[in-house]
Amino acid sequence: MPATPPSLLTYYEASAQYPPEQPALHGQVRADVCVIGAGLAGLSAALQLAERGYRVAVLEGGRIASGASGRNGGQALPGVAASQHKLAQLVGAANARAIWDISVAGLDLMRRRVAKHQIDCHWVSGHLLAATRPRHLSELDQLQDELQGYGYRQLQRLDRAGISQLVASRRYLGALYDGQAFHLHPLRYALGLARACLQAGVVIYEGTRALDWHNTNDGPLVRTREGKLQCRQLLLAGNALLGHTAPPLARKLMSVGTYMIATEPLGEARARALITNNAAVADQNWIIDYFRRSADHRLLFGGRVSYGGLDPQAGSTATRRRMLRVFPQLAEVRIDYSWGGYLDITRNRAPHFGRLAPDVWFLQGFSGHGLALTGIAGQIVAEAIAGSTERFDVFARIPHRDFPGGRLLRRPALMLAMLWYRLRDLL
Repeated sequence: MPATPPSLLTYYEASAQYPPEQPALHGQVRADVCVIGAGLAGLSAALQLAERGYRVAVLEGGRIASGASGRNGGQALPGVAASQHKLAQLVGAANARAIWDISVAGLDLMRRRVAKHQIDCHWVSGHLLAATRPRHLSELDQLQDELQGYGYRQLQRLDRAGISQLVASRRYLGALYDGQAFHLHPLRYALGLARACLQAGVVIYEGTRALDWHNTNDGPLVRTREGKLQCRQLLLAGNALLGHTAPPLARKLMSVGTYMIATEPLGEARARALITNNAAVADQNWIIDYFRRSADHRLLFGGRVSYGGLDPQAGSTATRRRMLRVFPQLAEVRIDYSWGGYLDITRNRAPHFGRLAPDVWFLQGFSGHGLALTGIAGQIVAEAIAGSTERFDVFARIPHRDFPGGRLLRRPALMLAMLWYRLRDLL
């Protein structure tokens, strides 16, 4: 490891320009819709509602996209974290197909928004789902057959020789290439959405954490440290960072820490040699490795999860080791940035959307698969608030159970379950 420690900034923060800081909420204000959380789901819903003529206010405890929305791997994929087979078991084949179609529409929505709002977010097409075990190869074949049955024919199956021509690693036995998926700079994209929201008339309050809410005769009233917000409709989109603002939702989620690193600039030729087609890459293990090239020719590499809190220094060391298993030729390369963040997972890995009251909506449980899904989720909840609930109700039908063990034992129980999957990966 280099003697100089990695920057405390994320690579994304160091390579993005924030809009002027938005003021905190003071006093009592009113809006048609209050959105809690200025991440991708909340911003997407706010933009869609403002375009429909609603007065929208967004409450954000930190800065815009300071959670997973601005810290993730930047891979925009169709589908959800749960498999289509799992979804069919939960809600039936027709609803599983509808969820798939909505997720594909999420990719198209991102393309349209990037073009409409001229968001400079380092967009690159292409994603490789790579096999590291022989059993993964048959899983790739099954996945391709299943998605072709949905009419999704953008997938190209690669054997070991094919993947080795694209990724300079001996680790992979084959892959499935998706030309419709893409990768981008997630913080630049989120900040672009925030600018579009502000231009559309959305009011964003930064540094304003929602403490709690309750229903009144005039609709939900949200309380913050310095003020209150009265609204007709409330959307909870805080995900892993929502905390105890809505205890019934917290029982359905577990926050899990995950890590990323960014190398020093490698130079165009060396970076291109690592991933010749510039696709994003992820493997099929339960605890995945994922990586891609940046616009300034670094390698961005993520992997490893933590169930007991974030440790940036330990995360940097462990993630670097994982990177060198894939690319041992980078042994002398300096790590310039290392960061972690929390994602929200559900027990079944399916997204959790629904209502706590007729005028209180929520979006959560993206389970690490939310870059594209959050955007379309914001759109469909905006449709539902406006009176068209058909697409929202498809997701609301997915059943969700509390994590077992209560507040004290739920995390140790999850750690034991994850140990089984980790052993399965290793064996």
